Amino acid sequence: MKYQSQAVAKPYFIAAIALFVGQILFGLIMGLQYVVGDFLFPAIPFNVARMVHTNLLIVWLLFGFMGAAYYLVPEEAETELYSPKLAWAIFWIFLVAGALTVVGYLSVPYATLAKITGNDLLPTMGREFLEQPLITKIGIVVVALAFLFNIGMTILKGRKTSITLILLTGLVGLAVLFLFSFYNPDNLVKDKYYWWWVVHLWVEGVWELILAAILAFVLIKITGIDREVIDKWMYVIITMALVTGIIGTGHHYFWIGTPEYWQLWGSIFSALEPIPFFLLTLFAFNMVNKRRRDHPNKAATLWALGTGVMAFLGAGVWGFLHTLAPVNYYTHGTQITAAHGHMAFYGAYVMVVLTIISYAMPIMRGRAANSDRAQVVEMWSFWLMTVSMVFITLFLTGAGILQTWLQRMGSNPQPFMVVQDQIAIFYWLREIAGVVFLIGLVLYIASFFINGEKKAVR
Repeated sequence: MKYQSQAVAKPYFIAAIALFVGQILFGLIMGLQYVVGDFLFPAIPFNVARMVHTNLLIVWLLFGFMGAAYYLVPEEAETELYSPKLAWAIFWIFLVAGALTVVGYLSVPYATLAKITGNDLLPTMGREFLEQPLITKIGIVVVALAFLFNIGMTILKGRKTSITLILLTGLVGLAVLFLFSFYNPDNLVKDKYYWWWVVHLWVEGVWELILAAILAFVLIKITGIDREVIDKWMYVIITMALVTGIIGTGHHYFWIGTPEYWQLWGSIFSALEPIPFFLLTLFAFNMVNKRRRDHPNKAATLWALGTGVMAFLGAGVWGFLHTLAPVNYYTHGTQITAAHGHMAFYGAYVMVVLTIISYAMPIMRGRAANSDRAQVVEMWSFWLMTVSMVFITLFLTGAGILQTWLQRMGSNPQPFMVVQDQIAIFYWLREIAGVVFLIGLVLYIASFFINGEKKAVR
């Protein structure tokens, strides 16, 4: 490490991986509940398992983003972190608040949780992905403000680079857009309209800036490519991401009661959204092919390349499959949506967090890379998680196509639950692939505990 304060990223990365394990376990519970309806009922009902699964996804990714910022910003700014103590305080506040929220989900009925956490004062609960109690949402805002202050002051007192500025823009956007989680109008159309300002504009707006910044930082370190070359790629990718992602929000407005012009604008710009992810793939492979140094961390290089490919497939290709209004009319809310969501989240955001962890953790432990034995295990984890996610996506896509036909397009449309019974085989296959994914994640964690020869820090 070039700066001592970078070490504060370590607990964030550890917490992120621990919460990632929890997210996968609850995903497997949900998967079983699709085919064994009373599994763990009433201890963990399906709606609770879904809340924990999706909320843990958001929280652990935020831990990963914060850890990445605390690691790369001092190095990019060429100065120590403004306040390591504040970073530690934020870590414990966020971790405890997140843990208590999950305990609340699991221990009391949701309506009771809403009553005891002040939802009657400002109703904010009950919206998918934004189920957090009012007090938790306030805590997230406080944590976000303190975090942005710490990162912002570090950037202000040090060197400014395109990476730090793009990262900061993404982080500010993330915090600002979360404020719409407090807005919960009675009108359903307005509710869904602004709900997407959080959910979509996080994922396909500002998170893409964070993704690009983290990936660019790692590629600079492992390839030795001139910063000017990477900057040019970054500006093009970010411009395309913002243009297509912001206006592309319209593909969520097709059937919620908004004006018809969104069907045109949403379709056009949604169809363009694969472009920045395709550029991201070209960017990663170009940088690695033109590298000026042979970095010992081969595993981090693999994760970086995988991020580009899987982000393009999950967010780009699978998003495009059902983004046009005439297609979305039939596929909206089916398992095709779930297929897109799983691969997009994994490819774009899970993999980039694993990329920075794979690169930074060995350095924070006094080596340039883990041993060759450890990296072989880590690469196995990469392939197990990635291939299993591909199969999860394919199984859900098959389920979604059959569901669309049987439930919405056939000459004799069948009820939802009747259709679910007929596509149960896909859910069983998805569950098996999920178990393989968990094995891959366990191997990823295990790779950091495998000893071997040390490589000098570069």
